[in-house]
Amino acid sequence: MHLKNRKPDDIASWLEQLGQPSADRDYKPGHQRMHDLLASFNLKRPPFRIRIAGTNGKGSTAFMLANALQSCGLNIGLYTSPHIHRFNERIRINGEPLSDSDLLNIMEELMPVALEIGASYFEVATALALKHFSDSEVDVEILEAGVGARLDATTAVDADMALITPIGLDHQLWLGDRLADIANEKAYVTAGCRFAITAPQTSEVASILINHYQQLQTIEACDFSSMQTIGAHQIQNASLAWEAFQKIVSTGFISPDMLDRAKAAIQETSVPGRLQKVVFGEASIWLDAAHNAHAVGALLPTLSELANPFDGIFIYTREDRDLSDSIDLLRPFTERVIGESGDIFDETYPTIEAALEGRLKVEPQGDYLILGSFITVAAALDWLKDNHSSS
Repeated sequence: MHLKNRKPDDIASWLEQLGQPSADRDYKPGHQRMHDLLASFNLKRPPFRIRIAGTNGKGSTAFMLANALQSCGLNIGLYTSPHIHRFNERIRINGEPLSDSDLLNIMEELMPVALEIGASYFEVATALALKHFSDSEVDVEILEAGVGARLDATTAVDADMALITPIGLDHQLWLGDRLADIANEKAYVTAGCRFAITAPQTSEVASILINHYQQLQTIEACDFSSMQTIGAHQIQNASLAWEAFQKIVSTGFISPDMLDRAKAAIQETSVPGRLQKVVFGEASIWLDAAHNAHAVGALLPTLSELANPFDGIFIYTREDRDLSDSIDLLRPFTERVIGESGDIFDETYPTIEAALEGRLKVEPQGDYLILGSFITVAAALDWLKDNHSSS
């Protein structure tokens, strides 16, 4: 049966053939499969394409820059990962996720080839995004790298600009255990680009990046005193997006008259799953997809401003991730650390849903923080929505 004859509910069953929607465990390095996937499409290259790599802050920077460019009347294609609730969230044009009907139409063309060549989940997702952006003739594409950059699916196509967010330890299984190895992999995001801009990095990382791109520009923090997205670390992401926007203006692609409008759009950006606040009855709950010590460290300067202390911090990671090295960092900010199992936690529950139910019964007026991954954020948001009527 052809995909066009399938119901939208069948999208998930097809996607599951290539891996779990919120996981990167099927990562396959290399560009040949991407070239094979895209060969029959004859894609239209956008006037301007931007690639973003780094360890943390990629999604926030991408959302902010997309909003800045969209505020100028441009059509912006935004590709990020992972998603929170639905796969379609990864592929947006002017903020609107890819529709089920458009997804089905592209999958009708793409999936037979993808299954034949053994393409990974992320490669298929990237090809879907590029085809949708091409069909829609967007003015600018923003592509967030999945793992590293050198052999990532997003670097299989050329780009005009590379942005690099802070680099730390993550994805060691594929990128190496040393920070230098990871920086070297991510530095390839600059390959072939006219412009390359980085957030401040450690001296070790900075020297590696400059070896790859001698004209690399390092940003300075800008004055973003009023931000919709919570967190001191988001000032750095906003500054990177702002510097990128100004660089694009300098090319003549956008009028300088748009600078004020774009800066306001950056400040007004709300990033899902990044210190996202939910009020549940009399409780205040913040959710963040931080899944490594580098990300947790970025949150620390902001935590005491949210609650002093939290009544509980929940840590629920994927089975292939671990935040045990962050618990001591978090203890000064909370009465208790709550997780699945083990002596490292003050309270244990088998799932984030059970933890929320148990803790909110004991302390329904508390302030809480949830960490772990986008999977954790999605599960928590679903539980909070389903149980809100009884709160």
